[in-house]
Amino acid sequence: MAKEAKVNYTEAQTDSMKAAYAAGASVESIAEAMGKAVRSVRAKLVREGVYVAPEKGVKSKREEGPTKKEMLIQLSAVWADAPVDGLINATKEAIAALIDHLESLAVADDESDDELAEALQEAA
Repeated sequence: MAKEAKVNYTEAQTDSMKAAYAAGASVESIAEAMGKAVRSVRAKLVREGVYVAPEKGVKSKREEGPTKKEMLIQLSAVWADAPVDGLINATKEAIAALIDHLESLAVADDESDDELAEALQEAA
């Protein structure tokens, strides 16, 4: 003898659930009003063909700006003998600060080289 299937939702419950969902009620509010689990209500709405899953937000793969690897390559360009292997675990902010500092030193060094060249020309 076959077992009779348990009816979780009457036809009237299903109709009111579908109407509430179509009117814009959330699955959570429908479940609470019916005294049912959210997953149960969602599953029933799916079986009835009316549930539309909310769109998931697109995650950005990474924040804007260069990657740490790109920053370490830039650091190698500024400081040829830079021990970049030891900076792998450094934060991007720390690497950027180091690059900025080295670039400012290079600019200051270029200016002092220019001043020295001018002084030598004047002395000649």
